[in-house]
Formats: sequence, C-alpha cells, structure tokens
Amino acid sequence: MAFIYCSSTLLFSVFLLISSFSYIFNSATIEGIKALGFPDFFRIQLAVLKTIAALVLVIPSIPDFIKEWSYVGSALFLITALIAHLANKDSIFISVLLVVLCIILSFSYFSFHKL
Repeated sequence: MAFIYCSSTLLFSVFLLISSFSYIFNSATIEGIKALGFPDFFRIQLAVLKTIAALVLVIPSIPDFIKEWSYVGSALFLITALIAHLANKDSIFISVLLVVLCIILSFSYFSFHKL
C-alpha cells in the first residue's frame, strides 16, 4: 500500500508542479487559459495553489487535516478543468488526461487513508 501511495502521490505532485510552471512560463498555456475565459489573475492564483498543494502532498510532516484540504482542492481543480475543457470543446485528449489524473489522485487519497 505504501508503494501505491508514494508513487501516485509523487506522480500527481509532479503533474501539479509542471502545470504550475506552465501557467507562469508557457505562452501556449497562458493563451489557452485566456481562451477558456478565465481572467489572468486566476492563472497566477492557480499556479501558486498548485505549487502549495504539491508540496503539502509530498512533505511527510504536514498534518493530515491539511493534506485532506490539498486533496479536496486538487479534486475541485480537476473537476473544474474538465468542465471548462468540455464546455470549450477542446481535444478529447485533455479530457481523458484529466480523468486519468482524477484516478491517480483517488489512488493517492485512498492509499493515504490506508496507511
């Protein structure tokens, strides 16, 4: 169970960090967020929150109740992103990726509670 927790949490946290980086530095991502209709401050806010969530998930000394909020926030982000991409009729690849990330997050969450 520890292997599932560590691997799924690390994989999801890496996704969060890469995503945060692209929200700040990748012009295609920045334009994509604007095309979805979100304001620019929201992009910066998401980048900061994703970075915090990734760190909270991987640092073992963080209290469990804070990790719970990180899981909740991450799940809300994924659901919101899925709805936004579906409403914008974006590539099915993005939707599939978001569903896969939800599954990875679920593995992390449920194995976190089994430990």
